[in-house]
Amino acid sequence: MRFLVKVSIPVEAGNEAARQGKLGETIGRILSELKPEAAYFIEDGGKRTGLLILKMEDAHQIPSIAEPWFLAFNAKVEFHPVMTLEDLQKAGPDIARATKTYG
Repeated sequence: MRFLVKVSIPVEAGNEAARQGKLGETIGRILSELKPEAAYFIEDGGKRTGLLILKMEDAHQIPSIAEPWFLAFNAKVEFHPVMTLEDLQKAGPDIARATKTYG
């Protein structure tokens, strides 16, 4: 199953890593371990934020994804299941059934 993993780095922790010249290096190391399908970086709520698309087969993988960010940056990490167009198309019968029952 695919997840959007949102990583928000507190300003202070990000600034300290940047001052030490370790911000990009540490993020790069974490990403090389996680091997996301895609990774984008934005500002969100005034914080350095990464949006990663990752495949997870089981919930036991959550710590291996979140802990590096927690430990390196004291980051907030969120997991959101996501669908591709193909997944959404497969859900068509379920959507139709829910519409018939509750719509």
